Amino acid sequence: MPKKYKSKIAAAVHEAMQDAYVIGLMDKKTMREFDQSCLTTVGRLSPKQIKKIREREGVSQAVLARHLNVETKLVGEWERGEKEPSGPSLKLLALVQAKGLDAIA
Repeated sequence: MPKKYKSKIAAAVHEAMQDAYVIGLMDKKTMREFDQSCLTTVGRLSPKQIKKIREREGVSQAVLARHLNVETKLVGEWERGEKEPSGPSLKLLALVQAKGLDAIA
């Protein structure tokens, strides 16, 4: 999966810095920090947004949970605002929001 950058400029600068890393002008730690600053971040999703994503895709909480590899109960907790998705679950939800459920199916 290709990396998604904040902008075309960030992608171009990142490519140049990657080349600097490859030839030894930048150490691994600095490259990791640079990667983090160039790549897009996933924002928080509100309970309303999560429910809207699921309803737009026309699936139950159980089906969405299966696609995200989480418990059905957890999807309900997200939709009620009792818990918030994080990590891989948040990233997958962001993908579903942007590209639809088929993107992760």
